[in-house]
Amino acid sequence: MHSTLHRIAILISLTLTPYGTVFAAPEGPHLGKSLTPSDLEGLDIHVFPDGSGLPDGSGNTETGAQLYNSLCAACHGPQGTGGSAGELVGKSPLNGPHPDQSVGNYWPYATTLYDFIRRSMPLNAPRSLTADQVYALTAYILEINELVAKGATLDKKTLTAIQMPNRDGFIRLWPESR
Repeated sequence: MHSTLHRIAILISLTLTPYGTVFAAPEGPHLGKSLTPSDLEGLDIHVFPDGSGLPDGSGNTETGAQLYNSLCAACHGPQGTGGSAGELVGKSPLNGPHPDQSVGNYWPYATTLYDFIRRSMPLNAPRSLTADQVYALTAYILEINELVAKGATLDKKTLTAIQMPNRDGFIRLWPESR
């Protein structure tokens, strides 16, 4: 009984003192702005494995090599051999003792490479590349992985036609559209 009376006394004292006063939360700092439909449009840049979402444009391996040397080689090393950001080219099998998880032997879809470069690279300025630049870099990276010929040009149609070596190495979560 003593503890019950003690609790009631505390509750009464809290309601009669400034400590028991309930205050409304202060109004916010008014940061940011409401998004408009056009703001949201710019965020929808998804490229799916079947190629839906790929933009118009094209790029070739020669332009991609020039872009790679100026934008990518500092982190990914010469010809994708590795640097602070890791290698893009690897030849060891995935079931070997030291597997490389590189573009050429791990990634299941070439469109995923396009999507990743488009939204994440270069590291210091993601989403700054044009569609043509991303196609060119994708072409070059696929060339150094021996998945497209030297001089190849990629666009929506040719990129989706590329069959990556590890295409069936993952559990498919969506049906093939082709």
